Amino acid sequence: MSTSRIPPVTVVPDDDDAPTLLVKIFGKDRPGITAGLCDTLAAYGVHIVDIEQVVTRGRIVLCVLVTAPTADGAEGDLRATVHSWAESMRLQAEIISGRGDNRPRGTGRSHVTMLGNPLTAESTAAIASRITGTGGNIDRIFRLAKYPVTAVEFEVSGAETEPLRTALAIEAADIGVDVAVVASGLQRRAQRLVVMDVDSTLIQDEVIELFAAHAGCEDEVAEVTARAMRGELDFEQSLHARVALLAGIDESVVEKVRAEVRLTPGARTLIRTLKRLGYQVGVVSGGFTQVTDDLKERLGLDFASANTLEVVDGKLTGRVVGEVVDRAGKARLLRRFAAEAGVPLVQTVAIGDGANDLDMLNAAGLGVAFNAKPVVREAAHTAVNVPFLDTVLYLLGVTREEVEAADAHVD
Repeated sequence: MSTSRIPPVTVVPDDDDAPTLLVKIFGKDRPGITAGLCDTLAAYGVHIVDIEQVVTRGRIVLCVLVTAPTADGAEGDLRATVHSWAESMRLQAEIISGRGDNRPRGTGRSHVTMLGNPLTAESTAAIASRITGTGGNIDRIFRLAKYPVTAVEFEVSGAETEPLRTALAIEAADIGVDVAVVASGLQRRAQRLVVMDVDSTLIQDEVIELFAAHAGCEDEVAEVTARAMRGELDFEQSLHARVALLAGIDESVVEKVRAEVRLTPGARTLIRTLKRLGYQVGVVSGGFTQVTDDLKERLGLDFASANTLEVVDGKLTGRVVGEVVDRAGKARLLRRFAAEAGVPLVQTVAIGDGANDLDMLNAAGLGVAFNAKPVVREAAHTAVNVPFLDTVLYLLGVTREEVEAADAHVD
């Protein structure tokens, strides 16, 4: 039997009124600054209450909140010693007396992600001002990415997520930047399944238009699409009308269309990174399995569902077989895939661009409108309007640096 004992633990009371010192160090960064400061403070028996450090372009700002020493004259000695140490390191020091820890954060916490190419001081000022105008306070700001767009995240407290999202969406539209607002909390880190649309989301193309080009019926397909946009046809009616125009073309066209499909920039990076993080990833489409099944295999997706073009004797018949994947069908498939994966809906992410995706976007824990029409942007939880699909990672708190570090490592 082991005779080792767990050493006693001293619990420091959480006293909001106890004297504290905020020690701020700033200057040129070099190895050993944090260790040196903490070693200097250790001589006075203080406890660390909070600590934060940031390095920007080789300049460090290190803030350490400590309990104030209680012995007579100890605080003055600590101040003199810290300033002397900082001078020896060619750094500057500032020590501010106070009481307790940081002020309590307001209820209502959100992550506000701002994307710009470029990200201007003017637009940042506008968004920060609007946050303040909703009653929010910016507790922290940090950069998520500098490529292919500049992305920064604001941690905001004191404003409820939905009113904040509404206010910032209006401001973002006025100044021409992308702003996404996601509620803070464990659920943001718990998303484990991502479902996305295919046409104009995962890929840059509309698959029916690629088929129409080979069938020589682009104008006719475009006219049916226009009628659907005017509300004269619902999705299922327009699908059947457009597919009927493909009747008689050779099945070999499928391979040609597969070769013509262009992935959206960042699609591979998004999927690769999500898979590394343990997500299940799939697609649901109002397009065709002849293309989505190929994408599933090429990209290593976990699932794919779409409509199927009927082929008889090597020719397209102009009909689809099976249940049509429409607006309601996409939401139904999201629920089915989540149930099969054992993932609660609140832990799912859906990405899409069209009205056909709205039910799916609203059913997911996080619905992302990707380069979508205004009606879709307004209805979704959040929106991204830059042409890079991997920017969705920033909404999940993944930084570009983490993505590139993972890519540099051979799996």
